[in-house]
This record gives sequence, C-alpha cells and structure tokens, in this order.
Amino acid sequence: MEVSVEQVGNHERRLTVSLPGERLQSQVGSRLRDMARSARIKGFRPGKVPQKVIEQRYGKQVRAETLGEIVRESLNEALAQQQLRPAAAPQIEKATDTDQEIRYTATFEVIPDLGAIDVSKVAVTRPTASVSDADVDQMIETLRLQRRSWKQVERAVQDGDLVQIESSASTGDVRLPPEGAERGTTILGSGVLLPAMEAAIRGLKAGDEADASVEFPADWRVPELAGKTATVHVKVDQVSEPDLPAVDEEFIRSFGIKSGDIEQFRKDVRANLERELKGALMNRLRAEVVEKLVENFGNVEFPPRLIESEARGMARQAEQQAAQRGRQGEKISHENFLKAAQRRVAAGMILGEIAQQNALRLDPKRVSETLSLIASTYEEPQQVVELYRQDPQLMSSLQTRVMEEQVVDWVAEHADVTEQTLSFDELMRPQ
Repeated sequence: MEVSVEQVGNHERRLTVSLPGERLQSQVGSRLRDMARSARIKGFRPGKVPQKVIEQRYGKQVRAETLGEIVRESLNEALAQQQLRPAAAPQIEKATDTDQEIRYTATFEVIPDLGAIDVSKVAVTRPTASVSDADVDQMIETLRLQRRSWKQVERAVQDGDLVQIESSASTGDVRLPPEGAERGTTILGSGVLLPAMEAAIRGLKAGDEADASVEFPADWRVPELAGKTATVHVKVDQVSEPDLPAVDEEFIRSFGIKSGDIEQFRKDVRANLERELKGALMNRLRAEVVEKLVENFGNVEFPPRLIESEARGMARQAEQQAAQRGRQGEKISHENFLKAAQRRVAAGMILGEIAQQNALRLDPKRVSETLSLIASTYEEPQQVVELYRQDPQLMSSLQTRVMEEQVVDWVAEHADVTEQTLSFDELMRPQ
C-alpha cells in the first residue's frame, strides 16, 4: 500500500492511497466461489450453478461491496500509518479500480495538537444538593395545581385567579385590533402579561374596565407595538378562582399508585425529584467543566469546516423548532450559531483528548443504567429500552453522552474542586 499526504491549510489534509488491484480480485473471487456453493437459481441444482452465471448475476454487486470494505479498511491502516486523527469522517472521492490498482483520495480536517492536558490546576466548582421534605411538599402542591379546576366568583381579581379579558391597544393613530377587542384568558401573577397590564387588571371585578400605559419590549411579537408605549384598554369578562383537589386516595391513585397510600406517594415523588436532581447536577457540572477547559484552550484554532457544519446543524434544528411553533419556512442563518458551534466542537475535542490520554473507556454498565433512567420516565419503559437497542443512531448518541459524563467525572476528581451547596430550587433554576 502506497500513501501520500498533502497539507491543505492549517487543518485540512488530503490522503491519497494506492493498493494492488490483486487484493480486490482475490477477495471478489473468493466471495463468488462461496456464493456458488449455496446459491439457489432456477434451472440449476443447489451448489451446481456455473461460476459464470454467479459472476453475471452477483459480480457487480459483490465487487462494489468488496471495494467499499477495502477502502474503509485501508483508510484506517493509512491513517494509523501516518499518525493522522480526523476530526470527522473523511470525505472519500469515488475510488477507481483496475486489475493493476485501486486508488482513492480522502479529504478531512485533523484534530489539533492539544498537548498533554493537565487538569490538576483547573479550578472547578462542583454543585451539591439534596431533596428535602419541603421539596417533596412543594412538588405535591405543584401536582395539585396541575389538577386544579376553576370556580367562577364575583369578587375582585387577585393573584392566582383565572381571568377572561377583552383588550385593545392604541398608540398614536394606530389601534390594535382596528375594531372590537382581542379576547384572551390568563392566570394573574403568572407573568404571561406585561406587569403594567397585570397591575391594571388586579382588583377589578367582572364587567369592570380600565386603561393602562404599557411599555412594550423592542422584541415584542406584534411589530406595531414593539418598542413603543401604548394605552391598553382592558375589560374583565369573568373571574374564576382555583379549586385544588385534596391529597386523598383518589388523587394518589390517579398517579398510578393503586394502594392510594400517602407514604408510598411521597416516596415516588421523592424518587422522581432525585432522578431530576441527578441529571441537573451532571448538567451543571458538565457546563462548569467544559467552560473551564475551553477557557484553557482559548488560543487553539479548531477545525473551521467542522465548526461551520456544526453551526449549520444547529440552524436546521432551530428552523425545525420554529416550524413546530407555527413559523413554517422561517430561515435562520448558521452564522448566528458559529460561536456556540465553536464552543461545542472545542469541548468535544478536549474531552475526547482527555479520554484518550488517560485511557478512559466507555462503561457498558453505566450505559445500561443511563438507559434505564431515561426509560423510567415513560409509561412503557421496556419499549423505550428496545427502541434504543434497535436504533444504532439513538444508541450511539446515548454512548457519546455517557462517555462525556465519564470524562467530566474524571476531570472533577482530578481538578482543583470547590464544592458549592445549593438548595433543590436553586439547582433547578435555569441559569
């Protein structure tokens, strides 16, 4: 095998590989002979199909499959021989093959040389937290709120009430809507409405009306009001107060606890909170470790094409999310994500380098535990487990996640760590 390497820019390499054509001819011939022994073709007895017939029917397919395998195998050999580490899967130009030679070219970006990574001086803050009885009480109260019903009342509006309103806004010569009023429903104090509007509604009764001067944010969803101060007229049509269910056997059974036992219910609630806590602790630690590691390699240039590809993927995901919210066809530039993509690529490469330098290997037991944890959040856990096991892409994503967590844990064990004790609410609060 002959290998030549051409450097194209700081990160890109072009690898040309040449192999004797005999390697392909030999393997194709061997496979066709094996097929002839068991092939079943109409008009011939099993094992008695002439070799020429086998070649005519299967030769092209077998040759293409064999060539693909030889290219993959030889590429790995060539990369190892040249001590090259691609940052992503190489792009292989169509291989050419003759009786004398197989030749192909692979183009790829390489992982930058990060040198020996010493994490002992990296300062990491590791959060710790636990689930208290008060946290369990709060979650049960949240579950009650989720199952609440509403009872119409005649009193003045107060926080927590469900209010049906009509509203219109005027700024200069513009009135929205041009005629009539918009009707909507809100829970006062939820923050859905702007504070000035909530203040105007608070204390009104059904049938009451009020005006409020409201400053709309510059990014407000209605362009005619964005960044402007408008007079908003509101009328309260109906006021309803929440009616929370009692935490009785019927309520508890509705969450799948057949016994209706309150202590078992609290245990289940605590177990769910502890599962959420475990995930949140890892997410916070991962973010902390990645931030500190990326800071330490701020001067390293990472593969630009890989970063651009990552940014384009993030833009596509954002477009899909926009479509799910009703904004079909919205185009989002990948340039908005270049900074985040650079950080993501850098983090992946640094964590991968730490894993390689310290011989860290994927722990199958941890993969199974993580999969079980994910599956436990669904009504049919075993179906979720089977879904992952049958989908290579899902399983690969899970394995990557687990490997990253293993590296993060390893860094936290060897870094200069300071523990920070937080409450459950503090930890779960979005950063």
